[in-house]
Amino acid sequence: MARKVTKAELIDALHERSTLGRKDIHVLIDGLFEEIKKAILDEKAVELRGFGTFEVRIRKGRKRARNPKTGEPVSVSDHGVAVFRPGRELKQEAWKIGAEGKSGEDADTIADAVAAADE
Repeated sequence: MARKVTKAELIDALHERSTLGRKDIHVLIDGLFEEIKKAILDEKAVELRGFGTFEVRIRKGRKRARNPKTGEPVSVSDHGVAVFRPGRELKQEAWKIGAEGKSGEDADTIADAVAAADE
């Protein structure tokens, strides 16, 4: 499993790449997350080109679900779930990670195949 990167680590990395102070970056990141959250809760998709899209999708309810603790049957109504769809560029780069050990050319070929499948 991949190591997690915390918000504090993101702030430190951005601080090293900019002239902004850590506090300013913290305010910006919190504001960005809040705006994304507001938009998806208003059922709007947030598209960040080259990165991906955040959105809410409606999951259909089920009449035959079970409470995992008690095992008793319950019905689940339609409900929203927050999802993230990676953009094409991010997908291509992620595929290269899975192609570790392969030559760079092979990894690029796999990434190109993924891009073609998306079109």
